Amino acid sequence: MPKMENVKENGDGKTRLVKDLVERARAAQRVFQDFTQEAVDAAARALGKAIFDNAESLAREAVAETGMGDVEAKIRKQRGVAMSHWDFVKNKPSVGIIENDPASLVAVYAKPMGVIACISPTTNPTSTVCGNGVYALKARNAIIVAPHPRAKKVTARGVALIREALEKVGAPRDLAQVIDEPSIDLTQALMAECDATIATGGPGMVKSAYSSGRPSFGVGPGNVQSFVDRGARELYPAYAEGTIRCRTTDIGVQCTAEQTMHLPVEEKDRILSEFVKRGAVIVEDEETIERIRRSLFIPESGALNVKMVGKPVGVLAKEFGLSVPEDAAVLVVKGKGPAPEEILCREKLCPVVTYLTYDDFEDGARTALKNLECEGSGHSAVLFSNDEKHIDFIARLWPVSRLSVNTANSMAGGNTPLIGLKPTMSLGCGTWGNNSVSENITYRHLMNTTMVARVIPGAEYYDPEKVWA
Repeated sequence: MPKMENVKENGDGKTRLVKDLVERARAAQRVFQDFTQEAVDAAARALGKAIFDNAESLAREAVAETGMGDVEAKIRKQRGVAMSHWDFVKNKPSVGIIENDPASLVAVYAKPMGVIACISPTTNPTSTVCGNGVYALKARNAIIVAPHPRAKKVTARGVALIREALEKVGAPRDLAQVIDEPSIDLTQALMAECDATIATGGPGMVKSAYSSGRPSFGVGPGNVQSFVDRGARELYPAYAEGTIRCRTTDIGVQCTAEQTMHLPVEEKDRILSEFVKRGAVIVEDEETIERIRRSLFIPESGALNVKMVGKPVGVLAKEFGLSVPEDAAVLVVKGKGPAPEEILCREKLCPVVTYLTYDDFEDGARTALKNLECEGSGHSAVLFSNDEKHIDFIARLWPVSRLSVNTANSMAGGNTPLIGLKPTMSLGCGTWGNNSVSENITYRHLMNTTMVARVIPGAEYYDPEKVWA
């Protein structure tokens, strides 16, 4: 692969680099698209297994390079993504006829899109490449990865491991490539040259992907609302345990992590006591809370302070002027109302979670809705409830693509057999999140299809009286 350091920093040089990567990818993909189903599956499996087998070293490199997250969590995440994605696709057809309906007489043939640009974030530099890569190869595409600049080394190493694994199973190495020295200009050029883009990153990058002139699959920002209904006391221990686990995994950088909890006012102390039992520190002093606001978010702009992202509780507490036990797991901070007035009701990519209380169920649900409308519409939410009418009410009210019921939101990505959601590293958020789809993105989104249709014997034309009866 060409190295960025050998290319001059001018428009022509950047264009040459990107065009060279894409030409290599197209040449490899033209060979790959004629592979048998067995050979295609071998390549997709090899990609996932390469990340699985090297999860530990890649996790250490990711934390060292980015300064974000936790090594053990990144090991688990990479292995979980590799297993879930391969397990999901391994017995599914993606070559030739993939559907054949005897009733409609429509047969569906799978076709590759071509070359997919994969925009990977600093929070999940190799997990994202793994998940999107398995899906891209399953659909007989090539991928070119544009890493986040703060994770370029570990992402490039992950892609190098993938290339070696592909060659071992007889697939072209150039099915997987990476921009070694990424920049905004290069990433934009890549998205404009490729056939489609999966953009995982901040809102700016997702917007850029949709402005590239090519089909794109973006991921909207998260701001997970977590609601506890009355009449669910037996669920409080599981609620506290799951929320803390999700909020502390990878030191809180997951977009699926709960951000604001909505608790019935008369049950607040009982619920928070379950958090304290599990290492949470409850913060209700307004002076301290104001310091937290000014530390997590930049006062002048209201933007999230990236210096606080992925930092453990001990580091955060020192910044906040707060004394906490060494084994403190998470800070649970009292909010004064919904966003945007309460900035702590926005997404916080660290082990801090806000709580609000409600008296009336519907009023509480609408408070959570205000938070979503400020940030996080289309992403996901959590509801702990035994009341099917309340579950239905919130499912109808909240603009989210996933509602996790009686479980922490760590399962929203579907990377576990314990829930029926499709595994993904790209959680589509629909038009709410300025995305093109409102579901978990899989290999089926990365293929074109040809429908072969035949006249149905004995079928009759519409009878107006029957149609409008």
